[in-house]
Amino acid sequence: MMRYLREQVRTALEQVHQGRPAHQLEGTTLDFKREGRSLDDFMRDLASDAICFANASGGALVVGVDDKQGGSPAFLGTQLDIDQVRRRIYELTRPSLLVELEEHHFAGVRLLIAFVPQGLEVHSDPQGRSRRRLGNDCLPMSPEDIARLRDERRSFDWSAQPSGRDIQEASPLAIQAARESLAALTDERRDYARLRSPLDLLRTLGLVTQEGELLKAGELLFCDAPPSPAIQYQYRQTPGGEPRAIQRINAPLVLAFDKALGLIRARLNQVPVSLPNGQLLDVADFPALAIREALVNALVHRDYRLQGTVLIEHSPQVFIVTSPGPLVAGVTPENILTHPPKPRNPVLAKASRTLGFAEEAGRGIDRMYREMIRSGRDLPHIETFSDLVQVKLVGGAARTQITRFITQLPEHERDDTDTLLILFWLRRRRTVTALESAPLLQKSALETETILRRLASNEVSILEATRQTARNAHPAYRLRGEVLRELGPAVDYQRRTVDEMDRKVMTHVREYGRVNNRTLQNLFDIDVPRARDVLSDMVERQLLVKTSAQQRGPSVEYGPGPKFPGKARAKKSAASKKTVGKRAAQQASLFQASTPRKPRGRA
Repeated sequence: MMRYLREQVRTALEQVHQGRPAHQLEGTTLDFKREGRSLDDFMRDLASDAICFANASGGALVVGVDDKQGGSPAFLGTQLDIDQVRRRIYELTRPSLLVELEEHHFAGVRLLIAFVPQGLEVHSDPQGRSRRRLGNDCLPMSPEDIARLRDERRSFDWSAQPSGRDIQEASPLAIQAARESLAALTDERRDYARLRSPLDLLRTLGLVTQEGELLKAGELLFCDAPPSPAIQYQYRQTPGGEPRAIQRINAPLVLAFDKALGLIRARLNQVPVSLPNGQLLDVADFPALAIREALVNALVHRDYRLQGTVLIEHSPQVFIVTSPGPLVAGVTPENILTHPPKPRNPVLAKASRTLGFAEEAGRGIDRMYREMIRSGRDLPHIETFSDLVQVKLVGGAARTQITRFITQLPEHERDDTDTLLILFWLRRRRTVTALESAPLLQKSALETETILRRLASNEVSILEATRQTARNAHPAYRLRGEVLRELGPAVDYQRRTVDEMDRKVMTHVREYGRVNNRTLQNLFDIDVPRARDVLSDMVERQLLVKTSAQQRGPSVEYGPGPKFPGKARAKKSAASKKTVGKRAAQQASLFQASTPRKPRGRA
């Protein structure tokens, strides 16, 4: 964690020095501070901020930077004594916090950096007030928040507690659904489906006490839910419109999960995509696997000590899943891809994985990211609040070029989250460096540089270092030309309006008299099908016509069509010249007829 924080601080300081306001770089694990006029008040503020980080996932406090400015003026420096700061933070926290302090000279000034570890207990100030860092803010913790955090830090598993319910209360329908789910698996778990008694099945899933009583996890999965429904599903035609359908699913989780997926799948729109190998792939509004993982995470990792249901809001444009309870202590949206697995309800999570509902620990979020990128959509938006977590998937038109390209990658690359995140970045920006993309991958700059070099190697050959930066420690990388051509308009900075493409094609035709498919590929860095579509569209609008005897293939040539700009004026000009010439000839004839001829033979 400390290595990651040091890397984050170094990268942030460089960006501030380049002119970015410091407050834009603050987040869950980073805060900039400038000394206040009163030393005692400043020390209390610093200790309070350290408590916030300790009660979250740890963080770094950089003292000596004005967070409202960027560039050299932001670096004010500090003369605070390291030992004094360490001692005061220790004295002003309960239980006492030990922070790691370092001097750092940057931009000509002395900075002080306090690295705060994640606490083993819940920390507070001398008055007993506890606060926790959420995003850029330090927020007060309620008694319920404190109890939850204390349980998590002591590895308390609510789902492993006895429920007080006998196995006879398990729903026969839920037991049958679990058997069917296990029978459909392809590994040794399918043998569990043949266990004769419900007790044997539930024991194998780890959901029963020695006395035969269901654990809380077993009650959730197999018993009828309490009066509040496990899931509430709403469908809207537009995100802000009135619900067209509302379903409250009050059933054991084994049944509720399948019913919710059925409601969602029934309203997904599919777009067929033809792959280069002839295979037809259906791309939906939202990837089915991403939806599944969002729902599983909400049901398995929610805080069941809080009242409320898992809410699904579904429209063709946006899919949102909201679940009670914040992310588990230490996990944030900024480290969720790389943080070691830390389920809130370990027994429930293990049983769900055995049943085939959930992914192996730590793989579900990765899969959600991969599936969204593969379909050409935005990354999942994950937000955490004091009492809930919200996962938002944004749909829209599928970028089929991205789907085609990724399916052609080697299997180990198309299933690599880092590879797909770099591709996602370079769809929107021309270049990427390790320092810039490290936060996206949630890794250090050194790890990110290794990934970029692999993608630029001859074995993968997706990226290339720009000529100007190739010798730098952290070069700028870009997509290779052939990759750009395959992705075509799916790359944001390659999109061109019809008018822009028309203008370039017509300029070329005016200069050279003809154009073909290969010319368009070179002009716009697009592939053969995209160039063919552009030419077909211009022929349909009579801007171009075929001028070669060859009728098929990339060498077919096209010239100016009937509506090619300038051609009508040329015809009009030629007709005008012809008319003027005709009138001149008529006038000359009249002039000759009216002029008297001289008599022959006279001198």
